[in-house]
Amino acid sequence: MSRFLKSPKLAVHIAWLACLVALLNSTASAEQPPNIILCMGDDHGWDETGYNGHPYLQTPVLDEMAATGLRLDRFYSAHPSCSPTRGSVLTGRHPNRYGTFAPNWSIRPEEITIAQILQKAGYACGHFGKWHLGPVKSNSPTSPGALGFDRWLSHDNFFEMNPVLSRNGAAPQLIEGEGSEVIVDETIKFISNAQKSGKPFFAVVWFGSPHEPYSGLEKDLALYNNLPKRFQEQSVKLTSMETGLQTKRRLDKVLRDRYAEITAMDRAIGKLRSYLKETDQREDTILWYCGDNGVPGNVSVTTPFHGAKGQMYEGGIRVPGIIEWPKQIRKHRASGVNTVTSDMLPTICELTGQPIPNRPMDGISLKPLIEGKLTKRQNPIFFWSYDTTLEAKSKLKPYIDAKLQQGTTPLVKKMNGLRTRNFKNFHHPTFTGDDYAGTRVILGDRYKLLVSGKSGKKSNSELFDLIADPAEKNNLIDSNPKVAKKLKRQLREWQQSVLNSLTEADYR
Repeated sequence: MSRFLKSPKLAVHIAWLACLVALLNSTASAEQPPNIILCMGDDHGWDETGYNGHPYLQTPVLDEMAATGLRLDRFYSAHPSCSPTRGSVLTGRHPNRYGTFAPNWSIRPEEITIAQILQKAGYACGHFGKWHLGPVKSNSPTSPGALGFDRWLSHDNFFEMNPVLSRNGAAPQLIEGEGSEVIVDETIKFISNAQKSGKPFFAVVWFGSPHEPYSGLEKDLALYNNLPKRFQEQSVKLTSMETGLQTKRRLDKVLRDRYAEITAMDRAIGKLRSYLKETDQREDTILWYCGDNGVPGNVSVTTPFHGAKGQMYEGGIRVPGIIEWPKQIRKHRASGVNTVTSDMLPTICELTGQPIPNRPMDGISLKPLIEGKLTKRQNPIFFWSYDTTLEAKSKLKPYIDAKLQQGTTPLVKKMNGLRTRNFKNFHHPTFTGDDYAGTRVILGDRYKLLVSGKSGKKSNSELFDLIADPAEKNNLIDSNPKVAKKLKRQLREWQQSVLNSLTEADYR
């Protein structure tokens, strides 16, 4: 043996150097975490894409994504309206757990968001577009900045052409341009800065389209000038772009404007994808698109499903869902597994190696689905439209000071005489039997149970076999009582868990 290796101190140094070299090699070879972009359309229902067979709409970018990525054919919004669904994306939890019951109900500051998790993991985090989980102003405890985003150009609610947005919580400013393109341009600037800093990025891009009132560029409107004549014979109520109040217009004109907005949003997503390709970032960027709820009833003219926005039938909660990640999803796949917006946080946590918050979760990780290993969801998905009339009857303490809940970014549509939106949330120290009211759903791989009204004898139940009857035409509640009984028991147990969270038990 060499006399050099006989020296104990030298042997220790050599061993230490070997370990250091191995560690450096391991670090150098370790894969960088993926970039992540979450895009969401506003009131964009399942059928309003070319790839799902819409007879009139032109959505070439979404069609291409669906043809090359992972198409989620049974993807659901956590709620049939916007604010609750958006809360589920950020938290992985059902919105009733933290009192985001309906539009203009804020999230709670104690919630742990995916932005906060990724921010701590070294990601640059940005939010662009519709927020609707509280005011976006700088002193709001539920602004994008307070909930984990480094940068934001955002609106308290939805927006149209030439949007008025707040940059990082500052006073609102008007930005000229088509709304979807405006926020994609800002997203591109954010990504460019993140790339220069050497950080992976997490961007949430929540479009204001196609929520009414509708407006479109001439080149997009021209695509839909010749819709079927039968739409000329109907009129619908909607918000006037001029007054912000309700008006009536011919249905064909309304659909033309709505479809123009969807086409413009589609084009903006294409601009984002092109930028990622040009800068060699598309390969390892997860781009996940979905809608936040179904199509509003007055313009739902092509859906194969029953129901519309605001309802728990398939037309109200089944939405477009596509995941594009060229590095991992190399071949197109279409999945019939039930998936939901609450799955986003657990999925992203697992893909980036971050722990899931230690509190009740309603979503699951879809990493096995992305890898082609998941063919059936083991646990059901639950939905619940909380009966907010109970809030008006109760003298509950506001969760956040009313001044901090006042919005600042104006929009076209007036509400209670205001062009801005104010938010609310309340403490719920206890719960009673009445708190179980409201329409609630348990969705399994095959059966869907829908219960409406109060608990017990005053409730109404419907049971559907979605495999045989996706349009929910046949109520099986009387012919299949065993299945209904089992699902009702599971649904009640889940509601108890949710109400426990609502009392702030998860924060203690």
